[in-house]
Amino acid sequence: QLQASGGGLVQAGGSLRLSCAASEGTFSSYAMGWFRQPPGKEREFVAAISRIGGRANYADSVKGRFTISRDDAKNAAYLQMNSLKPEDTAVYYCAADRTNMYFVTEERIGAYDYWGQGTQVTVSS
Repeated sequence: QLQASGGGLVQAGGSLRLSCAASEGTFSSYAMGWFRQPPGKEREFVAAISRIGGRANYADSVKGRFTISRDDAKNAAYLQMNSLKPEDTAVYYCAADRTNMYFVTEERIGAYDYWGQGTQVTVSS
């Protein structure tokens, strides 16, 4: 089970750090991802991190501004969001991909096995 938190209302240019806590399973068995769903739009990929090695992949729209990380000792993943823009406004979801691949990151929604409940991020202009 995944629990996302850390969302809120922030002004453009500000920062937020989202957290994703896993309560079950062996966290290190999962590659992790963050997705978002802007109002009236489809869910889209934001960032992903591999099981080990810290390999990360980002959507072009967030490269250089967002950083994904994980702490297996705490069963948690994070998304540090800097230089936020109004177009980053969305419900953000964390997801876990149970994979045998150590260094792979996934952008496909269908690749993920478990999803958190979402946390709202609103960026005002």
